[in-house]
Amino acid sequence: MMNSQTNPRTAGINGRPWGASARDWADIQEGGCRPVYLAVFERVGLRAGMRCLDAGCGAGMASQIAAERGAHVSGLDAAASLLAIARERVPAGDLRVGDLEGLPYADHSFDLVTGFNSFQFAGNPGLALAEARRVTRPGGHVAIVTWGSPEGMEAASLLAALRPLLPPPPPGAPGPFALSDQAALRAFATDAGLDPADIFDVDSPWQYPDLATALRGLGSSGVAARAIETHGREAVDSAHAAALAPFRTAAGKYTIGASFRCLLARA
Repeated sequence: MMNSQTNPRTAGINGRPWGASARDWADIQEGGCRPVYLAVFERVGLRAGMRCLDAGCGAGMASQIAAERGAHVSGLDAAASLLAIARERVPAGDLRVGDLEGLPYADHSFDLVTGFNSFQFAGNPGLALAEARRVTRPGGHVAIVTWGSPEGMEAASLLAALRPLLPPPPPGAPGPFALSDQAALRAFATDAGLDPADIFDVDSPWQYPDLATALRGLGSSGVAARAIETHGREAVDSAHAAALAPFRTAAGKYTIGASFRCLLARA
């Protein structure tokens, strides 16, 4: 189960590490998720006037896309430095620092709530998703986006590269691919009181013009920040460089295949 009431809340776990290299995340790494944002908004028929919440909005790229389409945008994240960038991108948005397990919104406030690779990393994932359902209007959409299947995914090798540099996770802690299995993903939604409908995968490759940019982008994640705290930046860069080597082109650029699995559910 991913719904232990004893787990700490999200801000206490993720706020500091995910905010450590906020500008590098926004400028380099977040763009690798843009195809996912576009695909989800297309599937739900995002249109002007819809009320949208991005739960775990990060630096606000998804919120910016929604605002450009005329949606009324709200966003919440654990990292204040990421949220500062989101406010630059979406100055008219209602963007707040907070916990996914205690969303500061009234019941049935939104037509769409998105969690782009966020719910499974909450301190209490089940409670976080139940909160998303609570603030979604009856019949509205909740989008749960997680990593695709790790088998054959090139980006999985980059995630695995940091495993020796990370402290052991707490017993029962979900890993990055905890919801990649379709049955587990549907059960996660159902347990929160949602009606799971459509599951689809989106290819979203990571692309870098050179090694230095790739190391900055990969080093900007919260996972990398924890490894840097434990073993230092040089060790993290070295691990990433070794994992990147197979993807280097003759021109010195890098393209790494990545995919995300998306579940659209009805509240």
